Amino acid sequence: MHTRSPLIRPVTATELPLLQDIERAAGEPFRALGMASIADDEPPAVEDLDRFRRAGRAWVAVDEEAGAPIAYLISEPVEDADAEHIEQVSVHPRAARRGIGGALIEHAARHARAAGRSALTLTTFADVPWNAPYYARIGFRPLAPAELTPELRAIRAHEAELGLDRWPRLCMRRDLTSAGRTAP
Repeated sequence: MHTRSPLIRPVTATELPLLQDIERAAGEPFRALGMASIADDEPPAVEDLDRFRRAGRAWVAVDEEAGAPIAYLISEPVEDADAEHIEQVSVHPRAARRGIGGALIEHAARHARAAGRSALTLTTFADVPWNAPYYARIGFRPLAPAELTPELRAIRAHEAELGLDRWPRLCMRRDLTSAGRTAP
């Protein structure tokens, strides 16, 4: 079990292909759930990942021994929800269950709070154990369709175009307090 917080830092341009490798590896467990198309889905292009890096919204968790990224998170603002939207958080399976994904999310929460945002949002699979049930355990709540802002509806519509709605999906939100702590 991981006892210390991992080193989290901005991703470098030379590490962008490593994020793709992490994404491919993180997708493999979906195969066992009958979601082979998710496992086979290509990761974001280096150019797309670089857009997040240049905007200051791409972070990696680094393996302390090897010094190489083992997980990453990319995010972008959703202005009409006053939130930072977690576009992707992926942990290499070799580093899973050590709190690394949660540490990246906490890092994003601090970033969002510093930028004056009141929440984190994300979209996820409702029934995948390491997706919605996990996010609920760390303080995210499902949003009802009526709570989706136009920008969040656009994100969901894009996901539907990509075929992700083949399995139940939802949008989740975690409100942030102004006192520097994340609301449960």
